[in-house]
Amino acid sequence: MSLVNGLPAHILLVHFVVVLVPLTALALVVGVIWPKAAQRMGVVLPLLALVTLVSVPLTAEAGEWLEGHVDGNALVRRHAELGDGLLPWAGGLFVLAALVWWASGRTAASGAAGRTRRPAAPVRVAAAVLSLVVAAGAVVDVYRIGDSGAKAAWHDGFSKTASGGGGDD
Repeated sequence: MSLVNGLPAHILLVHFVVVLVPLTALALVVGVIWPKAAQRMGVVLPLLALVTLVSVPLTAEAGEWLEGHVDGNALVRRHAELGDGLLPWAGGLFVLAALVWWASGRTAASGAAGRTRRPAAPVRVAAAVLSLVVAAGAVVDVYRIGDSGAKAAWHDGFSKTASGGGGDD
């Protein structure tokens, strides 16, 4: 995918990633810390993580196309390098979201059968810590990538003073 309605697809797709990664990270952390929330989210949690996971390489591919159509400089290269590192974080969000969904389903099923079978405390703590680390890493990475992309796009591209051309006079 290269252009959408005459605009580079990357510019449009990046908004999905910027919204979906933090949203998925938040849903994962809430689900792992609050099991009833994971049960209420049900299959929505891994589906959200799957859409997030799929959006990352689509956005990166569109970004590679765009990189080939703009003047290359160190800022663009830095943004591209950082962007290449997001897929493992998105993959981690997906795997953990699927595990939280699966575990919450098992807990709900065992509770319906009259016996509550929850994972041992060390397993729950490890899952919570791992989810927090992956969620924080994904969100921080999205921030760093977005910041570098904004710098690449807007470096020397605007004036700090108004141009006087049709503003809010």
